[in-house]
Amino acid sequence: MKRTTILYITFLFFFIKSNAQCAMCRAVLESEETKSVAEGINDGIVYLMAIPYVLVGGIIFVIYKKFRTLKK
Repeated sequence: MKRTTILYITFLFFFIKSNAQCAMCRAVLESEETKSVAEGINDGIVYLMAIPYVLVGGIIFVIYKKFRTLKK
């Protein structure tokens, strides 16, 4: 895998702002006057969604490195 592909994947996971709220959470949070609570809930949802992908990616990377060193 080229370095540029890994760089693009990193940008995809860390630099794209996404809205990950369900319809009910969005309806309740939009009715509030302050948007800071809604932004906090949205950031928490995105954080909880990203952690499993980061962990699985890390495990796959470690396995890949181990197999690569065994071949040499």
